Amino acid sequence: MDGSEKYRSFFAKLICTAAKLEDPRIEEAFRTVKREPFAGPGPWWLHLGGHPAVQTPDDDPVFLYQDLLLALDREREINIGMPGAHALWLGACKIMPAETVVQVGVGSGYYTAILAHLVGADGRVYGYEIDEVLAARARENLRDVHQAEVRTQSGVASNLPQADLIYVCAGGAKPSRMWLDALRPGGRLLFPLAPHGVLGGMLLITRPDQGGSCWPAKFVSRAAFIGCVGLQDEEAGPRLKEAFSKNWGGVRSLRLDGSPDESCWFAGDGWWLSTAETVTTAPA
Repeated sequence: MDGSEKYRSFFAKLICTAAKLEDPRIEEAFRTVKREPFAGPGPWWLHLGGHPAVQTPDDDPVFLYQDLLLALDREREINIGMPGAHALWLGACKIMPAETVVQVGVGSGYYTAILAHLVGADGRVYGYEIDEVLAARARENLRDVHQAEVRTQSGVASNLPQADLIYVCAGGAKPSRMWLDALRPGGRLLFPLAPHGVLGGMLLITRPDQGGSCWPAKFVSRAAFIGCVGLQDEEAGPRLKEAFSKNWGGVRSLRLDGSPDESCWFAGDGWWLSTAETVTTAPA
């Protein structure tokens, strides 16, 4: 047994039990993937969101297996995100073996490794990281994970691979059209509708098999992230903050055409979120 195995086992069970997950593979992934390479040499800085970071007294790996944010770059507020939140979000995505995943905002690659474990040897994970230093670090950390590839470029681009899941770890004021276009039928997009500085929500959108302009959508939880370059909007930030003070849990669909009606929860430019369910038309 390696030095941190007992910590990982307890940590994985604790966060997955709290998230009430139905898929035991997620607990297995957190139990299997070591955090040490992705954290870098200790001591480390840990914190709860919105609170000052606290430095660990030394580099004992027990400190890494806490449900806390782990700072990668304190000045720029770049972290390895809170494991318990990611466990909840991964459960909502219903990832299957052999699927193709695009991850936007890789950081040092920890959740890329978790995603790669979930899709298995027959799956594929394409990780996008715009920061060259972090991308190089992630590439080194994932050098033995053959189904994962790190690309040093923006994840908001027109040449994204077709994917079953797009898993975004950077907040935006809108869903990127590039992400929606890259989804296969039945594919899922999970992203933080949370411009920089706004406590928003993790929105799960599903592309209907039959296409159309009304897609199932729901918030999995509240969320705050570092901002995604290219998806910020100073005007939308205050409006989203106001919208989240209302019935965010009632959102049921993303609308990509038509004028917002009385079911509108929030309207952007060419898209809006509705509290009305999608309507499936039965074949004639």
